[in-house]
Amino acid sequence: IVNPPKDLKKPRGKKCFFVKFFGTEDHAWIKVEQLKPYHAHKEEMIKINKGKRFQQAVDAVEEFLRKTKGKDQASSHNSTEEKNRRNSSEERGKQSTGEEKRKASLSEGKVKKGTGEGKKRVSSVSSERGSKSPLKRAQDQSPRKRGRPPKDEKDLTIPESSTVKRVMTGTVAGFKWPPSVSEPAKDSDPHFHHFLLSQTEKPAVCYQAITKKLKVCEEETGSTSIQAADSTAVNGSITPTDKKIGFLGLGLMGSGIVSNLLKMGHTVTVWNRTAEKCDLFIQEGARLGRTPAEVVSTCDITFACVSDPKAAKDLVLGPSGVLQGIRPGKCYVDMSTVDADTVTELAQVIVSRGGRFLEAPVSGNQQLSNDGMLVILAAGDRGLYEDCSSCFQAMGKTSFYLGEVGNAAKMMLIVNMVQGSFMATIAEGLTLAQVTGQSQQTLLDILNQGQLASIFLDQKCQNILQGNFKPDFYLKYIQKDLRLAIALGDSVNHPTPMAAAANEVYKRAKALDQSDNDMSAVYRAYIH
Repeated sequence: IVNPPKDLKKPRGKKCFFVKFFGTEDHAWIKVEQLKPYHAHKEEMIKINKGKRFQQAVDAVEEFLRKTKGKDQASSHNSTEEKNRRNSSEERGKQSTGEEKRKASLSEGKVKKGTGEGKKRVSSVSSERGSKSPLKRAQDQSPRKRGRPPKDEKDLTIPESSTVKRVMTGTVAGFKWPPSVSEPAKDSDPHFHHFLLSQTEKPAVCYQAITKKLKVCEEETGSTSIQAADSTAVNGSITPTDKKIGFLGLGLMGSGIVSNLLKMGHTVTVWNRTAEKCDLFIQEGARLGRTPAEVVSTCDITFACVSDPKAAKDLVLGPSGVLQGIRPGKCYVDMSTVDADTVTELAQVIVSRGGRFLEAPVSGNQQLSNDGMLVILAAGDRGLYEDCSSCFQAMGKTSFYLGEVGNAAKMMLIVNMVQGSFMATIAEGLTLAQVTGQSQQTLLDILNQGQLASIFLDQKCQNILQGNFKPDFYLKYIQKDLRLAIALGDSVNHPTPMAAAANEVYKRAKALDQSDNDMSAVYRAYIH
């Protein structure tokens, strides 16, 4: 429980407190009856909530408590020193008083009778100096009076320690922090965020979400970020949208996404070209759609994640495809990594039927998909982006809104171009180490201690050292993305020689039958 900004009014009605949420680092007004003391309910909540985000929130609380305890101990130590200093000061004061009295007594015999009044004055001053301790003086100088606290302070009195974490069972209201005067507002948050990079409106504008409410939280830096108020709960779970969700394509990425949507309570209908892949999700509570058109017609928002531009077009324009199920108000979100021309064409045909379109390719791999830690790049219908809030939070850790259709496709290709080129360079370095008689493990150890250290670097090098190329990101797909990124560069006459060189190495790996292995299998192109 924290103090709200001075210009933020408390909601009318039942008594509530202004609460900061650990893990998400945002704030809201929460009714008293919806709060629970942290320590008393910690174990119970941990048993109920197994999510990674809830554990991160618990870790943040424990870290806060450790720091608070350290400060309390330091404060206690300082208080002890202050007390000793005061006692020493009082002793000196008493000694000073005795000395002054002795001097006054000696001088009494040397002065005339009329000086008795002067002695009286000296004794009075000495007594005042010695009898009043520094603490007492400080108390007298304080403007605060004893008794009842001021009205505002009383309202913020809480029944438990302010270091406890409170559990929210429903948001009450959102608010907007004013940006710092000295620093311009910008979107920045270490947790799940919507990054709004619009050319026409300021990032801190409040957008409509599913419940028409947003929370805008302020970091210590003074920056602001926007997060849908209805889709974050402090128990680590997501408050799912009441809209019916469809999902087409259950490959490496799609499978993890659907699993997380179901775990977070969304109503999901699935379809896959190979129907057997749907069975596991049906057991987890998903519904089965017989065709893409059927899924779109029965759901409010339909997501799709397929392999390449051709598959994306066939899914929409083919027999019993998405387009046949589109009616006014139906929503389609394409999460495939394709080129800007393809996604623009799909957007046009969907909108021509009265539908709403959003592109939302994802950056990550199978493990990140399973963990719900993907990075989502979205562009297109902003209202639809808001409506997807709880879905994006279930499947990812961060969501960027990039403006008009085509921007997300371009950005995704650039990201994967960098990643694919880096992977080829890693493989090249490891093979050069081998042929020059250097230890590949030692090279990895050195890289892991330097500026290039990353989870990606370590995992891909371990794949190579262990000869384990089980796909986490198919080699054929990273080569496809490199090819599309090079074409993007060609379309604007921009050179991409590094990507072109990497692309040739991946093409050789494909010729060596490595297409369905992990991208790290590009290593084999160097040793054959």
